[in-house]
Parts: sequence; structure tokens; C-alpha cells
Amino acid sequence: MGSAPSSLVRPYAVTKGRTKPKSQLPLEALISATAAARNESGTLTPEWQAISDLCREWRSVAEISALLRMPLGVARVLVADMSEQGLVQIRSSLNNEARPNTNLLERVLSGLRKL
Repeated sequence: MGSAPSSLVRPYAVTKGRTKPKSQLPLEALISATAAARNESGTLTPEWQAISDLCREWRSVAEISALLRMPLGVARVLVADMSEQGLVQIRSSLNNEARPNTNLLERVLSGLRKL
């Protein structure tokens, strides 16, 4: 447990202190790693690699934050940065056709409660 404090500081150092992504990224947005992320495996930062590995299946931003024990603001910044590099694709429920299902919302809520 001695490494816990540094694990909270390090992600903020990776984001250069940014806590907000350049574009709006809802916490229920679904994230999936792209083929580019898999091809660059081993050359990604440890945080990007962890997100890429976790997002072999679609995961919400909230799930990424909870499962990687990373502050939500940091997860949003890293995911947005990865999106700009073509390493992840994002499905947002901001359009009218795609509404988050009850199962997803329950998983997000459960993840947030664990924080």
C-alpha cells in the first residue's frame, strides 16, 4: 500500500496537470481500443497501455476510471488524448439514436460507488 500516494500523483503528471479533456466526454461514453492501439502495444505509455488493454471490450469512461483506480478527470483526459491519436474509438450517447441501456447505467453507478 506504500505506492498508493504516488499512483494518484503520477496520472496528473502524465496529463501535464490537465483535468478536463479538450472535447466533451461524458462518463457514460463507451470506449474501445482500435487496431492502431493493438499495433502500437509496447510503445504506449503505461497508462495508455492499461486503457488499451481494458478496452478490448467496450467500456464506459466511468468503468475505466474505477477499474484502473484512476481519477475520473485523468481518465477523461487520457481517453480524449488517445482518441486524437486514433488509439480508441468513442461511442457517445449524445446522439438521439443511442441511449445507454439500464445494464450500462447500473455498471457505471456501481463503479462510481466503488470509488
